[in-house]
Amino acid sequence: MKKFIEPGVVSVFVADRSRMAGQLMATALRVGPYSTTVVGSAVTSAEVISGLRKTPADVVLISPFLADGPTAGLKIIREVRSSNPETDVIVLIDAIERAIVTEAFQSGAVGILCRDESFEVLCKCIHAVHEGQVWANSETLRMVLDALTQMPRAINLQIRNGKSGKLLTKREEDLVHLVAEGLTNRDISKQLNLSEHTVRNYLFRIFNKLGTANRLELAVYALNRREENQGNPPDSEN
Repeated sequence: MKKFIEPGVVSVFVADRSRMAGQLMATALRVGPYSTTVVGSAVTSAEVISGLRKTPADVVLISPFLADGPTAGLKIIREVRSSNPETDVIVLIDAIERAIVTEAFQSGAVGILCRDESFEVLCKCIHAVHEGQVWANSETLRMVLDALTQMPRAINLQIRNGKSGKLLTKREEDLVHLVAEGLTNRDISKQLNLSEHTVRNYLFRIFNKLGTANRLELAVYALNRREENQGNPPDSEN
């Protein structure tokens, strides 16, 4: 059952490798000056899934290293996103490692934050991703972009085969272009005259249609589509 959350307050679920680490972070978020509240915490994959089933959260802070394995947190991101499409995932890392960063984003995370950052930066990250932004510093973003350009994806095959345009409706295509321009969900809702809830639902359907995991991959898809269209202008009628 979902707890009552005051309007404007971001609900957070914390998943870390130890009870103490999770409790310290939860306490800091609860008493901090930012509008956040912690609705649950976990140390294993099973506890994360069951906890979110009982009490959905706006944002999940998750460590790759949980009590049930060094990459357990990364392995359940897809399941978290599938079961809770309106929940954003931020991965807390000890150090910037290419494999962890790319897997996190490809699994559906929308934020990567190193534990060396300050508590204030953590709070800003939480509110930024909740508003529809992708959170990554220049180093992690470069890693992800390199991985996306090197990895063969279904969406790239669809583009080369000229079939991608048939997958999305006109409204969905418009939304994809706005995501590629860097607009947040709030900005998109205003521009398309939709509620933020509807924008999130649209995005989840688009992710499923294209096989993308997050906004970053969706932006790459949009850029590829744009280049494809520029290189292949529509045939003129005789």
